[in-house]
Amino acid sequence: MSTLTLTPPLVSKAPNMGTTIFTVMSALATEHKAVNLGQGFPDFPCDPQLLDLVNDAMREGLNQYPPMIGAPPLREAVSKKIAALYDRHYDPLSEITVTAGATQAILTIVLAIVHPGDEVIVLEPCYDSYVPNIELAGGVVVRVPLTPGSFRPDFDKIRAAISPKTRAILINSPHNPSGMIWSKQDMLTLQDILAPTNIVLISDEVYEHMVYAPNQHWSAAHFDGLAARAFIVSSFGKTYHVTGWKIGTVAAPAAYTAEFRKVHQFNVFTVNTPMQHALARFMASPAPYLELPAFYQRKRDLFRQGLAQTQFKLLPSEGTYFQCVDISTLKVPEKNLSEADFCKWLTTDIGVAAIPLSAFYGNGFDQKVIRFCFAKKDETLLSALEKLKRL
Repeated sequence: MSTLTLTPPLVSKAPNMGTTIFTVMSALATEHKAVNLGQGFPDFPCDPQLLDLVNDAMREGLNQYPPMIGAPPLREAVSKKIAALYDRHYDPLSEITVTAGATQAILTIVLAIVHPGDEVIVLEPCYDSYVPNIELAGGVVVRVPLTPGSFRPDFDKIRAAISPKTRAILINSPHNPSGMIWSKQDMLTLQDILAPTNIVLISDEVYEHMVYAPNQHWSAAHFDGLAARAFIVSSFGKTYHVTGWKIGTVAAPAAYTAEFRKVHQFNVFTVNTPMQHALARFMASPAPYLELPAFYQRKRDLFRQGLAQTQFKLLPSEGTYFQCVDISTLKVPEKNLSEADFCKWLTTDIGVAAIPLSAFYGNGFDQKVIRFCFAKKDETLLSALEKLKRL
């Protein structure tokens, strides 16, 4: 005689956490055979030399666990790159860690430093993993809006958000989703604000090599007062067109790195070995990342020129591979659509997928702005532009 076995119920740790907007819009784009300018990944291949280097590493037998902190050649290559670009030395042994992408890096940082009840300031709109990371660590999210329209940091509001419970502030430049970059003065102002505090800076710099003339990327590593309190996150996936490899790095002072690695060893332990060695060898030439701004600026300009022939109002795109547009004045058959509903309509009826900026705000703030990704083949962008002209 069998008895009915019931699965014990779980009390969700994340009752308000749903499927990301990127997954939703990509699925909708696939269903309707739309041009997917929503999710931020290239549709063109990486450099074949990089693939050859991975193959070489595998055939050389570099297929077992590397050191938990990352393969030495890659950490050394990253250290040299940071020194060359930002004039700061990070010790490869004690201050640089290889991670399974930037998203894992940020979660690991938060788990390592945030205690239950600690407050963490995030600047909205922000990448959608930040808030769940903080909440899973038991932290309290303190949301500070960037200035609508320009997406510049509002330092008066940042100052007002700081309390005795503030453990960290998370910034992102170049900024996803807006494409805004923090200026040198912005970074200096943040340095002055944080100077009398013990607040940790988490600096998400995954788009560091996508900054367009005449702008410059000002890494937290540039500034003594910020570097001394910062975890700096970078991404090989964004830089080398291999987002699916999920490999990133964290550079931080030795004391911070020690705490980071305590968590890293138990939630990831280590990262794909042959790809680490391939990336280290590929980094022997700085040309791929030094030439990246011009590569993407040409695509940005191509896309902007096409969008200028539509009803969209273009917002600035100083960095990243994203272009935001204002839809408030568009004349479309469906009236008064929210950003999210407009993006769904754009996907199903026009054949181009985009992302609503409201998805990057905790309260769903709707300012009638949507985001396109232009990290695509020229023919993909031209196909999308031809469809968007129907508006």
